[in-house]
Amino acid sequence: MEHGKETLNHQRSFEVVRESMHSVISMNKTEVGDSVLNEFLEGYCSLSFENRRKLLLTLAKEYDLNRAQVRELIKQYLGLQPPGSEAQSGGVADEGFLSTFYRIERNLRHSLKPVYETLFERLNTHPEGLKFLTIIRADILSILTEGNIASLRALDSYLKEKLTTWLSPAALELHQITWDDPASLLEKIVFYEAVHPISNLIDLKRRLGVGRRCFGYFHSAIPREPLIFIEVALLKNIAETIQEVLWDNPPIAESEATCALFYSISSTQPGLAGINLGKFLIKRVITLVKIDMPHISVFATLSPIPGFMQWLLSKLASQSKLAKAEDISRSPADRSGLTFYENILEPEEERALIDSSGDLASGKSGMEIMLNLLTPTTHEWTNSDKLLSALKPPLMRLCARYLLQEKKRGKALDSVANFHLQNGAMVQRINWMADQSEKGLNQSAGIMVNYVYRPENIEEYAQLYFSKGHIHSSYDVKRYIQPVLENESKDSLL
Repeated sequence: MEHGKETLNHQRSFEVVRESMHSVISMNKTEVGDSVLNEFLEGYCSLSFENRRKLLLTLAKEYDLNRAQVRELIKQYLGLQPPGSEAQSGGVADEGFLSTFYRIERNLRHSLKPVYETLFERLNTHPEGLKFLTIIRADILSILTEGNIASLRALDSYLKEKLTTWLSPAALELHQITWDDPASLLEKIVFYEAVHPISNLIDLKRRLGVGRRCFGYFHSAIPREPLIFIEVALLKNIAETIQEVLWDNPPIAESEATCALFYSISSTQPGLAGINLGKFLIKRVITLVKIDMPHISVFATLSPIPGFMQWLLSKLASQSKLAKAEDISRSPADRSGLTFYENILEPEEERALIDSSGDLASGKSGMEIMLNLLTPTTHEWTNSDKLLSALKPPLMRLCARYLLQEKKRGKALDSVANFHLQNGAMVQRINWMADQSEKGLNQSAGIMVNYVYRPENIEEYAQLYFSKGHIHSSYDVKRYIQPVLENESKDSLL
Protein backbone atom coordinates (compact mmCIF):
# COMPACT_ATOMS: atom_id res chain seq x y z
CA MET A 1 0.00 0.00 0.00
CA GLU A 2 2.75 2.42 1.03
CA HIS A 3 4.79 1.54 -2.06
CA GLY A 4 1.84 2.30 -4.35
CA LYS A 5 1.28 5.65 -2.62
CA GLU A 6 4.95 6.56 -3.02
CA THR A 7 4.87 5.67 -6.72
CA LEU A 8 1.76 7.83 -7.19
CA ASN A 9 3.46 10.78 -5.45
CA HIS A 10 6.53 10.41 -7.69
CA GLN A 11 4.28 10.38 -10.76
CA ARG A 12 2.45 13.50 -9.61
CA SER A 13 5.77 15.19 -8.90
CA PHE A 14 6.99 14.33 -12.40
CA GLU A 15 3.81 15.69 -14.01
CA VAL A 16 4.06 18.94 -12.02
CA VAL A 17 7.66 19.51 -13.14
CA ARG A 18 6.79 18.58 -16.71
CA GLU A 19 3.98 21.13 -16.70
CA SER A 20 6.32 23.69 -15.18
CA MET A 21 8.86 23.07 -17.96
CA HIS A 22 6.14 23.46 -20.58
CA SER A 23 5.14 26.80 -19.05
CA VAL A 24 8.70 28.13 -19.25
CA ILE A 25 8.85 27.17 -22.94
CA SER A 26 5.37 28.20 -24.05
CA MET A 27 4.70 31.43 -22.13
CA ASN A 28 5.36 34.81 -23.71
CA LYS A 29 8.81 36.17 -22.98
CA THR A 30 7.41 39.02 -20.90
CA GLU A 31 5.43 36.58 -18.73
CA VAL A 32 8.39 34.39 -17.79
CA GLY A 33 9.69 35.85 -14.53
CA ASP A 34 12.00 34.47 -11.88
CA SER A 35 9.10 32.86 -10.03
CA VAL A 36 8.22 30.66 -13.04
CA LEU A 37 11.86 29.73 -13.56
CA ASN A 38 12.34 29.08 -9.83
CA GLU A 39 9.44 26.67 -9.83
CA PHE A 40 11.03 24.63 -12.62
CA LEU A 41 14.55 24.76 -11.09
CA GLU A 42 13.34 23.59 -7.69
CA GLY A 43 11.03 20.98 -9.20
CA TYR A 44 13.74 19.48 -11.39
CA CYS A 45 16.23 19.28 -8.52
CA SER A 46 13.63 17.45 -6.40
CA LEU A 47 13.15 14.69 -9.00
CA SER A 48 14.74 11.26 -8.72
CA PHE A 49 17.33 10.45 -11.37
CA GLU A 50 14.85 8.15 -13.13
CA ASN A 51 12.30 10.95 -13.38
CA ARG A 52 14.96 13.37 -14.57
CA ARG A 53 15.73 10.82 -17.27
CA LYS A 54 12.06 10.70 -18.29
CA LEU A 55 11.82 14.49 -18.35
CA LEU A 56 14.96 14.96 -20.45
CA LEU A 57 13.81 12.32 -22.95
CA THR A 58 10.47 14.14 -23.14
CA LEU A 59 12.29 17.42 -23.77
CA ALA A 60 14.52 15.85 -26.44
CA LYS A 61 11.67 14.17 -28.35
CA GLU A 62 8.62 16.40 -27.88
CA TYR A 63 10.32 19.79 -28.00
CA ASP A 64 12.59 19.13 -30.96
CA LEU A 65 12.28 21.08 -34.21
CA ASN A 66 9.20 20.78 -36.46
CA ARG A 67 10.48 18.66 -39.34
CA ALA A 68 7.24 18.88 -41.33
CA GLN A 69 7.61 22.64 -41.34
CA VAL A 70 11.27 22.37 -42.33
CA ARG A 71 10.41 20.09 -45.25
CA GLU A 72 7.66 22.44 -46.44
CA LEU A 73 9.96 25.46 -46.35
CA ILE A 74 12.69 23.58 -48.21
CA LYS A 75 10.13 22.59 -50.83
CA GLN A 76 9.07 26.24 -51.24
CA TYR A 77 12.68 27.37 -51.44
CA LEU A 78 13.65 24.82 -54.07
CA GLY A 79 10.60 25.87 -56.11
CA LEU A 80 11.89 29.43 -56.49
CA GLN A 81 13.92 30.48 -59.50
CA PRO A 82 17.42 31.55 -58.31
CA PRO A 83 18.10 35.33 -58.48
CA GLY A 84 19.88 36.42 -61.63
CA SER A 85 18.50 33.55 -63.74
CA GLU A 86 17.37 33.97 -67.34
CA ALA A 87 13.73 33.68 -66.25
CA GLN A 88 14.00 37.12 -64.68
CA SER A 89 13.45 39.97 -67.11
CA GLY A 90 16.71 41.49 -68.25
CA GLY A 91 18.58 39.47 -65.61
CA VAL A 92 17.86 42.22 -63.02
CA ALA A 93 16.71 40.88 -59.63
CA ASP A 94 13.28 42.11 -58.71
CA GLU A 95 13.12 43.45 -55.15
CA GLY A 96 9.80 41.74 -54.50
CA PHE A 97 11.18 38.48 -55.81
CA LEU A 98 14.25 38.77 -53.56
CA SER A 99 12.10 39.54 -50.54
CA THR A 100 10.46 36.12 -51.01
CA PHE A 101 13.89 34.49 -50.81
CA TYR A 102 14.81 36.43 -47.67
CA ARG A 103 11.49 35.61 -46.01
CA ILE A 104 11.75 31.87 -46.64
CA GLU A 105 15.43 31.83 -45.60
CA ARG A 106 14.54 33.65 -42.38
CA ASN A 107 11.70 31.23 -41.69
CA LEU A 108 13.94 28.28 -42.48
CA ARG A 109 16.62 29.48 -40.05
CA HIS A 110 13.96 29.89 -37.37
CA SER A 111 12.41 26.46 -38.03
CA LEU A 112 15.82 24.75 -37.74
CA LYS A 113 16.05 25.85 -34.12
CA PRO A 114 14.58 23.22 -31.79
CA VAL A 115 11.86 24.31 -29.39
CA TYR A 116 14.02 23.45 -26.39
CA GLU A 117 16.35 26.33 -27.32
CA THR A 118 13.74 28.59 -25.69
CA LEU A 119 14.11 26.70 -22.41
CA PHE A 120 17.91 27.00 -22.43
CA GLU A 121 17.91 30.70 -23.29
CA ARG A 122 15.28 31.57 -20.69
CA LEU A 123 17.07 29.58 -18.00
CA ASN A 124 20.28 31.44 -18.84
CA THR A 125 18.58 34.73 -17.84
CA HIS A 126 18.00 33.42 -14.31
CA PRO A 127 20.67 34.31 -11.71
CA GLU A 128 21.30 30.59 -11.06
CA GLY A 129 20.43 29.44 -14.56
CA LEU A 130 23.93 28.83 -15.91
CA LYS A 131 24.84 26.58 -12.98
CA PHE A 132 21.51 24.78 -13.39
CA LEU A 133 22.17 24.20 -17.10
CA THR A 134 25.47 22.51 -16.23
CA ILE A 135 23.54 20.22 -13.87
CA ILE A 136 21.10 19.35 -16.66
CA ARG A 137 23.97 18.58 -19.05
CA ALA A 138 25.71 16.43 -16.43
CA ASP A 139 22.49 14.40 -16.17
CA ILE A 140 22.29 14.11 -19.97
CA LEU A 141 25.89 12.85 -20.17
CA SER A 142 25.20 10.35 -17.40
CA ILE A 143 22.16 8.99 -19.26
CA LEU A 144 24.14 8.74 -22.51
CA THR A 145 26.66 6.43 -20.83
CA GLU A 146 23.82 3.90 -20.57
CA GLY A 147 23.08 3.97 -24.30
CA ASN A 148 23.35 6.19 -27.35
CA ILE A 149 19.90 7.79 -27.75
CA ALA A 150 19.92 9.90 -30.93
CA SER A 151 17.41 12.52 -29.74
CA LEU A 152 19.22 12.96 -26.43
CA ARG A 153 22.59 13.14 -28.19
CA ALA A 154 21.19 15.97 -30.34
CA LEU A 155 19.90 17.73 -27.21
CA ASP A 156 23.33 17.44 -25.60
CA SER A 157 25.08 18.76 -28.72
CA TYR A 158 22.80 21.79 -28.83
CA LEU A 159 23.20 22.57 -25.14
CA LYS A 160 26.98 22.15 -25.41
CA GLU A 161 27.05 24.72 -28.24
CA LYS A 162 25.04 27.15 -26.12
CA LEU A 163 27.28 26.71 -23.08
CA THR A 164 30.40 27.14 -25.23
CA THR A 165 29.03 30.48 -26.45
CA TRP A 166 27.99 31.68 -23.00
CA LEU A 167 31.36 30.66 -21.55
CA SER A 168 33.54 32.40 -24.13
CA PRO A 169 36.86 33.79 -22.82
CA ALA A 170 35.38 37.30 -22.85
CA ALA A 171 32.77 36.19 -20.27
CA LEU A 172 35.32 34.59 -17.93
CA GLU A 173 37.49 36.26 -15.30
CA LEU A 174 40.94 35.00 -14.33
CA HIS A 175 41.77 35.24 -10.63
CA GLN A 176 44.75 34.11 -8.61
CA ILE A 177 43.55 31.97 -5.70
CA THR A 178 45.48 32.55 -2.49
CA TRP A 179 45.47 31.41 1.13
CA ASP A 180 43.65 34.66 1.99
CA ASP A 181 40.57 33.74 -0.07
CA PRO A 182 37.34 32.74 1.73
CA ALA A 183 37.29 29.29 3.32
CA SER A 184 34.32 28.30 1.14
CA LEU A 185 36.44 28.83 -2.00
CA LEU A 186 39.45 26.98 -0.57
CA GLU A 187 37.21 24.06 0.37
CA LYS A 188 36.14 23.82 -3.28
CA ILE A 189 39.77 23.70 -4.40
CA VAL A 190 40.38 20.78 -2.03
CA PHE A 191 37.18 19.01 -3.09
CA TYR A 192 37.61 19.40 -6.86
CA GLU A 193 41.38 18.74 -7.14
CA ALA A 194 41.30 15.78 -9.50
CA VAL A 195 44.93 15.06 -10.39
CA HIS A 196 46.90 15.09 -7.12
CA PRO A 197 44.54 15.03 -4.09
CA ILE A 198 45.21 17.64 -1.41
CA SER A 199 45.87 15.70 1.78
CA ASN A 200 45.40 18.39 4.44
CA LEU A 201 45.50 22.13 5.17
CA ILE A 202 49.31 22.14 5.31
CA ASP A 203 49.40 20.65 1.82
CA LEU A 204 46.89 23.27 0.60
CA LYS A 205 48.87 26.11 2.17
CA ARG A 206 52.05 24.84 0.49
CA ARG A 207 50.32 24.81 -2.92
CA LEU A 208 49.17 28.40 -2.44
CA GLY A 209 52.39 29.66 -0.85
CA VAL A 210 55.84 30.86 -1.92
CA GLY A 211 57.00 29.42 -5.23
CA ARG A 212 53.50 28.25 -6.10
CA ARG A 213 50.52 29.77 -7.87
CA CYS A 214 46.88 28.75 -8.38
CA PHE A 215 44.69 30.44 -10.97
CA GLY A 216 40.99 29.91 -11.65
CA TYR A 217 38.48 30.89 -14.30
CA PHE A 218 35.30 32.37 -12.80
CA HIS A 219 31.94 33.38 -14.29
CA SER A 220 29.73 36.04 -12.74
CA ALA A 221 26.72 33.69 -12.86
CA ILE A 222 28.56 31.08 -10.75
CA PRO A 223 30.28 33.25 -8.12
CA ARG A 224 32.81 31.98 -5.56
CA GLU A 225 33.35 28.78 -7.53
CA PRO A 226 36.01 28.38 -10.25
CA LEU A 227 34.87 26.58 -13.38
CA ILE A 228 38.42 25.30 -13.82
CA PHE A 229 41.67 25.92 -11.98
CA ILE A 230 45.35 25.32 -12.62
CA GLU A 231 48.21 24.82 -10.15
CA VAL A 232 51.67 26.14 -11.00
CA ALA A 233 55.11 25.52 -9.48
CA LEU A 234 57.95 28.02 -10.01
CA LEU A 235 61.16 26.02 -10.46
CA LYS A 236 64.73 26.29 -11.73
CA ASN A 237 64.23 23.41 -14.17
CA ILE A 238 61.41 21.29 -15.56
CA ALA A 239 60.55 18.79 -12.81
CA GLU A 240 60.96 15.07 -13.51
CA THR A 241 58.86 13.73 -10.62
CA ILE A 242 55.68 14.86 -8.91
CA GLN A 243 57.30 14.14 -5.55
CA GLU A 244 59.71 17.08 -5.97
CA VAL A 245 56.80 19.37 -6.88
CA LEU A 246 54.48 18.40 -4.04
CA TRP A 247 56.93 17.67 -1.24
CA ASP A 248 60.19 19.59 -1.78
CA ASN A 249 60.52 22.06 1.07
CA PRO A 250 61.48 24.83 1.24
CA PRO A 251 60.85 25.99 -2.35
CA ILE A 252 63.49 28.01 -4.18
CA ALA A 253 63.37 31.80 -4.13
CA GLU A 254 60.94 32.96 -6.79
CA SER A 255 63.57 35.29 -8.27
CA GLU A 256 65.70 32.23 -9.10
CA ALA A 257 62.92 30.43 -10.99
CA THR A 258 63.12 30.10 -14.77
CA CYS A 259 60.29 27.59 -15.29
CA ALA A 260 56.56 27.77 -14.63
CA LEU A 261 55.40 24.18 -14.33
CA PHE A 262 51.67 23.40 -14.68
CA TYR A 263 51.20 20.26 -12.63
CA SER A 264 47.43 20.05 -12.14
CA ILE A 265 44.38 21.24 -14.08
CA SER A 266 40.98 20.42 -12.59
CA SER A 267 37.46 21.13 -13.83
CA THR A 268 34.74 21.63 -11.24
CA GLN A 269 31.65 21.15 -13.40
CA PRO A 270 30.91 17.69 -14.89
CA GLY A 271 28.33 19.37 -17.11
CA LEU A 272 31.09 21.29 -18.93
CA ALA A 273 32.83 18.13 -20.16
CA GLY A 274 34.10 18.56 -23.71
CA ILE A 275 34.17 22.36 -23.48
CA ASN A 276 37.85 23.29 -23.63
CA LEU A 277 38.16 26.04 -21.03
CA GLY A 278 41.68 24.84 -20.21
CA LYS A 279 43.00 26.05 -23.57
CA PHE A 280 42.15 29.65 -22.79
CA LEU A 281 43.19 29.30 -19.14
CA ILE A 282 46.72 28.11 -20.01
CA LYS A 283 47.24 30.89 -22.54
CA ARG A 284 46.01 33.55 -20.10
CA VAL A 285 48.21 32.21 -17.29
CA ILE A 286 51.30 32.17 -19.55
CA THR A 287 50.62 35.79 -20.50
CA LEU A 288 50.09 36.81 -16.88
CA VAL A 289 53.22 35.03 -15.60
CA LYS A 290 55.36 36.58 -18.37
CA ILE A 291 54.19 40.05 -17.32
CA ASP A 292 54.61 39.51 -13.58
CA MET A 293 57.83 37.46 -13.77
CA PRO A 294 59.77 38.23 -16.96
CA HIS A 295 62.63 35.99 -15.76
CA ILE A 296 60.36 32.95 -16.37
CA SER A 297 61.18 31.67 -19.86
CA VAL A 298 59.99 28.05 -19.83
CA PHE A 299 56.34 26.97 -19.60
CA ALA A 300 55.88 23.24 -19.15
CA THR A 301 53.68 20.61 -17.55
CA LEU A 302 54.26 17.49 -15.52
CA SER A 303 51.30 15.44 -16.68
CA PRO A 304 49.79 12.02 -16.01
CA ILE A 305 49.29 9.49 -18.80
CA PRO A 306 45.93 8.06 -17.70
CA GLY A 307 45.37 5.63 -20.57
CA PHE A 308 48.80 4.07 -20.93
CA MET A 309 48.44 0.99 -18.72
CA GLN A 310 44.95 0.23 -20.01
CA TRP A 311 46.27 0.30 -23.58
CA LEU A 312 49.41 -1.68 -22.73
CA LEU A 313 47.71 -4.42 -20.72
CA SER A 314 45.09 -4.83 -23.44
CA LYS A 315 47.84 -5.08 -26.06
CA LEU A 316 49.83 -7.60 -24.02
CA ALA A 317 46.74 -9.70 -23.30
CA SER A 318 45.58 -9.85 -26.92
CA GLN A 319 49.03 -10.67 -28.31
CA SER A 320 49.75 -13.29 -25.63
CA LYS A 321 46.38 -14.90 -26.33
CA LEU A 322 47.09 -14.92 -30.05
CA ALA A 323 50.50 -16.44 -29.47
CA LYS A 324 48.98 -19.26 -27.41
CA ALA A 325 46.21 -19.89 -29.92
CA GLU A 326 48.66 -20.23 -32.77
CA ASP A 327 51.33 -21.98 -30.68
CA ILE A 328 53.97 -19.66 -32.05
CA SER A 329 56.06 -19.23 -28.96
CA ARG A 330 58.75 -21.58 -30.29
CA SER A 331 60.70 -19.27 -32.62
CA PRO A 332 60.50 -15.85 -34.30
CA ALA A 333 60.19 -17.56 -37.68
CA ASP A 334 56.87 -19.08 -36.65
CA ARG A 335 55.52 -15.64 -35.77
CA SER A 336 56.31 -13.76 -38.95
CA GLY A 337 53.52 -15.30 -40.99
CA LEU A 338 50.70 -14.12 -38.75
CA THR A 339 48.96 -10.97 -39.90
CA PHE A 340 47.71 -9.78 -36.50
CA TYR A 341 50.56 -10.94 -34.31
CA GLU A 342 53.05 -8.35 -33.07
CA ASN A 343 55.74 -8.96 -30.50
CA ILE A 344 55.86 -5.49 -28.97
CA LEU A 345 59.12 -6.34 -27.16
CA GLU A 346 62.61 -6.05 -28.62
CA PRO A 347 64.70 -9.28 -28.40
CA GLU A 348 67.00 -7.88 -25.69
CA GLU A 349 63.98 -6.64 -23.70
CA GLU A 350 62.41 -10.09 -23.85
CA ARG A 351 65.62 -11.78 -22.68
CA ALA A 352 65.97 -9.34 -19.76
CA LEU A 353 62.39 -10.00 -18.62
CA ILE A 354 62.77 -13.77 -18.81
CA ASP A 355 66.03 -13.60 -16.82
CA SER A 356 64.62 -11.24 -14.17
CA SER A 357 61.09 -12.47 -13.51
CA GLY A 358 62.06 -15.06 -10.88
CA ASP A 359 59.14 -16.20 -8.70
CA LEU A 360 57.02 -13.08 -9.25
CA ALA A 361 55.73 -14.03 -12.69
CA SER A 362 55.85 -16.89 -15.14
CA GLY A 363 55.09 -17.18 -18.81
CA LYS A 364 56.17 -18.72 -22.09
CA SER A 365 57.16 -15.37 -23.60
CA GLY A 366 58.41 -11.97 -22.52
CA MET A 367 55.00 -10.45 -23.23
CA GLU A 368 53.22 -13.00 -21.08
CA ILE A 369 55.70 -12.41 -18.24
CA MET A 370 55.29 -8.65 -18.59
CA LEU A 371 51.49 -9.00 -18.50
CA ASN A 372 51.64 -11.15 -15.37
CA LEU A 373 54.01 -8.69 -13.67
CA LEU A 374 51.99 -5.56 -14.42
CA THR A 375 48.44 -6.84 -13.96
CA PRO A 376 48.38 -7.25 -10.13
CA THR A 377 47.51 -4.02 -8.32
CA THR A 378 50.03 -4.83 -5.59
CA HIS A 379 52.83 -3.60 -7.91
CA GLU A 380 55.39 -5.95 -6.37
CA TRP A 381 57.70 -5.35 -9.33
CA THR A 382 58.46 -1.88 -7.95
CA ASN A 383 60.26 -3.48 -4.97
CA SER A 384 62.80 -5.32 -7.14
CA ASP A 385 65.78 -3.41 -8.55
CA LYS A 386 66.33 -6.22 -11.04
CA LEU A 387 62.76 -6.02 -12.38
CA LEU A 388 62.79 -2.22 -12.43
CA SER A 389 65.92 -2.39 -14.57
CA ALA A 390 64.36 -4.98 -16.91
CA LEU A 391 61.02 -3.18 -17.24
CA LYS A 392 62.30 0.35 -17.74
CA PRO A 393 63.46 0.05 -21.41
CA PRO A 394 60.25 -1.56 -22.78
CA LEU A 395 57.92 0.58 -20.67
CA MET A 396 59.59 3.85 -21.66
CA ARG A 397 59.72 2.87 -25.33
CA LEU A 398 56.10 1.69 -25.40
CA CYS A 399 54.99 4.81 -23.55
CA ALA A 400 56.65 6.97 -26.22
CA ARG A 401 54.88 4.89 -28.87
CA TYR A 402 51.57 5.30 -27.05
CA LEU A 403 51.92 9.08 -26.86
CA LEU A 404 53.23 9.71 -30.38
CA GLN A 405 51.76 6.94 -32.53
CA GLU A 406 48.61 5.49 -30.99
CA LYS A 407 45.69 7.54 -32.25
CA LYS A 408 41.92 7.66 -32.46
CA ARG A 409 40.36 9.50 -35.41
CA GLY A 410 43.75 10.99 -36.20
CA LYS A 411 44.31 12.43 -32.71
CA ALA A 412 46.30 11.19 -29.70
CA LEU A 413 44.60 8.25 -27.97
CA ASP A 414 45.52 9.53 -24.51
CA SER A 415 43.01 12.13 -23.30
CA VAL A 416 45.54 14.33 -21.47
CA ALA A 417 47.95 14.20 -24.42
CA ASN A 418 45.14 15.22 -26.77
CA PHE A 419 44.22 18.11 -24.48
CA HIS A 420 47.72 19.59 -24.40
CA LEU A 421 48.52 18.90 -28.05
CA GLN A 422 45.35 20.56 -29.29
CA ASN A 423 46.28 23.54 -27.13
CA GLY A 424 49.64 23.90 -28.91
CA ALA A 425 52.10 22.01 -26.69
CA MET A 426 54.88 19.62 -27.69
CA VAL A 427 55.98 16.35 -26.04
CA GLN A 428 59.28 17.20 -24.39
CA ARG A 429 60.24 14.31 -22.09
CA ILE A 430 58.91 11.16 -20.46
CA ASN A 431 59.97 10.49 -16.88
CA TRP A 432 60.56 7.11 -15.22
CA MET A 433 59.02 6.52 -11.76
CA ALA A 434 57.73 10.09 -11.71
CA ASP A 435 54.53 9.28 -9.80
CA GLN A 436 54.89 6.34 -7.45
CA SER A 437 51.45 6.72 -5.90
CA GLU A 438 48.97 3.87 -6.35
CA LYS A 439 47.05 5.98 -8.88
CA GLY A 440 50.23 6.77 -10.82
CA LEU A 441 51.30 3.12 -10.94
CA ASN A 442 47.82 1.97 -11.99
CA GLN A 443 47.51 4.56 -14.75
CA SER A 444 50.97 4.59 -16.27
CA ALA A 445 53.41 2.37 -14.32
CA GLY A 446 54.57 5.56 -12.60
CA ILE A 447 55.65 7.29 -15.84
CA MET A 448 54.76 10.96 -16.36
CA VAL A 449 55.33 13.29 -19.30
CA ASN A 450 56.48 16.88 -19.70
CA TYR A 451 54.66 18.92 -22.33
CA VAL A 452 56.24 22.27 -23.19
CA TYR A 453 54.38 25.37 -24.35
CA ARG A 454 56.54 27.66 -26.46
CA PRO A 455 54.54 30.91 -26.72
CA GLU A 456 55.93 31.68 -30.18
CA ASN A 457 54.87 28.22 -31.50
CA ILE A 458 51.56 27.57 -29.72
CA GLU A 459 49.28 28.57 -32.61
CA GLU A 460 51.40 26.80 -35.25
CA TYR A 461 51.60 23.54 -33.29
CA ALA A 462 47.88 23.60 -32.47
CA GLN A 463 46.95 24.16 -36.12
CA LEU A 464 49.19 21.36 -37.40
CA TYR A 465 47.79 18.97 -34.81
CA PHE A 466 44.21 19.98 -35.63
CA SER A 467 44.59 19.78 -39.42
CA LYS A 468 47.03 16.88 -39.83
CA GLY A 469 47.27 15.18 -36.43
CA HIS A 470 50.96 16.10 -36.35
CA ILE A 471 52.57 15.76 -32.93
CA HIS A 472 55.65 17.84 -32.21
CA SER A 473 58.13 16.15 -29.90
CA SER A 474 61.73 16.43 -28.80
CA TYR A 475 64.52 14.23 -30.10
CA ASP A 476 64.79 12.62 -26.64
CA VAL A 477 61.26 11.25 -26.96
CA LYS A 478 61.48 10.34 -30.64
CA ARG A 479 64.61 8.24 -30.08
CA TYR A 480 62.63 5.72 -28.03
CA ILE A 481 60.66 4.70 -31.10
CA GLN A 482 63.12 5.71 -33.84
CA PRO A 483 66.56 4.56 -32.65
CA VAL A 484 67.82 4.74 -36.24
CA LEU A 485 67.69 8.53 -35.95
CA GLU A 486 70.55 8.41 -33.48
CA ASN A 487 72.82 6.67 -35.99
CA GLU A 488 71.75 9.03 -38.77
CA SER A 489 72.51 12.01 -36.56
CA LYS A 490 75.98 10.65 -35.75
CA ASP A 491 76.70 9.91 -39.41
CA SER A 492 75.84 13.48 -40.35
CA LEU A 493 78.55 14.75 -38.01
CA LEU A 494 81.32 12.66 -39.62
